[in-house]
Amino acid sequence: MSDQEIAAAEIDKLWKRLDREAETSGYHLNQDAEFIKELVKGLIINERRYGYWACPCRLASGLKQDDLDIICPCIYRDPDLNDYDACYCALYVSGPVRTGAKQAGSVPERRPPPERRKKETQKDSGRLTGLSLPVWRCTVCGYLCAREDPPEVCPICKAKKERFELFLKPP
Repeated sequence: MSDQEIAAAEIDKLWKRLDREAETSGYHLNQDAEFIKELVKGLIINERRYGYWACPCRLASGLKQDDLDIICPCIYRDPDLNDYDACYCALYVSGPVRTGAKQAGSVPERRPPPERRKKETQKDSGRLTGLSLPVWRCTVCGYLCAREDPPEVCPICKAKKERFELFLKPP
C-alpha cells in the first residue's frame, strides 16, 4: 500500500468511528464527505503532532493543559450546536442540518483569546470557583450534565431534550 492509500484507509476508519460514536450519543456528523475527510485528516495530523485531537480549525499550543477546551469534541460544540446548528469547524451538525431541513451558517469563535484564557486560569487556580453552568438531569435515567442547555438526546438512554429538567442552577 502507498502512503496515500494508508492515509485514506486511516481517514475512513476514523471517520466511521466518529460517526458511530456521534450517532450513539445523539450527535450527527456533517454529511459533506470531502469536507469531513479533510477535518478527520486534520485530527489525525494533530494527534501525531501533539498527542491529542486538537480541533483542526483552531491553533493549538501543543500543551495539552492549555488546549483542553479545543480537544475534539471541544467544549464549545454543544453551545454552537444549540445556537448555530453546527460546531465551529462544522464537523458536528444538528439533526435538521443533517437531514437538509436547515442550513448551517457561520459560527463565531467562542474561545477566548490566549491572554484572557491565561488570566482566567491564574484567577481560578487553586480554589473552587463554584457552579458556573446549570446542571440538567434526564428524568428517565438520571444522567447529569453541566451546560447551558440540555442535550438534544440523552447519551445514556436516548431520551429527547424535553425529558431533561433543571437540576441545579448557578448562583
